[in-house]
Amino acid sequence: MDKAALTALWEQRWPGSPPIGHEIEDRGRERWVRFHSLPGSKRYPEDEGEYAILLERHNTVLESLFAGGEVYVMVPRWTGSAEAPAGPPAGAHWRSWLQQDDPDPEFRTYGHVFVERRPWRRGCLDGLLRRVADEEEAGVIVTDTGLRRLYHPYDGGADVHLVSTRERDELRDRHAGWLSGHPGGW
Repeated sequence: MDKAALTALWEQRWPGSPPIGHEIEDRGRERWVRFHSLPGSKRYPEDEGEYAILLERHNTVLESLFAGGEVYVMVPRWTGSAEAPAGPPAGAHWRSWLQQDDPDPEFRTYGHVFVERRPWRRGCLDGLLRRVADEEEAGVIVTDTGLRRLYHPYDGGADVHLVSTRERDELRDRHAGWLSGHPGGW
């Protein structure tokens, strides 16, 4: 992985946003849509049947975004040290930064992101998606290698940042039953 090239591309496509799913800036809001992973906007799966629904919804949207291509899977970690911690088994350390500064070093927080480049295939991220649903992982991003489309799964659904409002509208309309009832789409 060419860390410098990936960083430059990230800064070009998503300036001012750290590569952490829930911290992506709202400036592309007109190209954003949120899907809920369970019927009735239920947040947490309680049994294998609900995990199956959750994984089917995630994989359906991911497949429509990345079928036939490669993706970057970005997984963050947070620590009190500038030194990168051990990352996920398949990821390589990409970048670190001071996320929360404080005069007292004990209260400083550093963000570290690990990246894996892999071919997309349906089901290849099921383990990660289950850990996200169970709040064992957070801030994950799945993106095409050009960083144009971001898929941020979270416990309860996924935020999707797309290239255009037309693409957003088409995806939103295809899965209208998975949308929030909230007027703002939350």
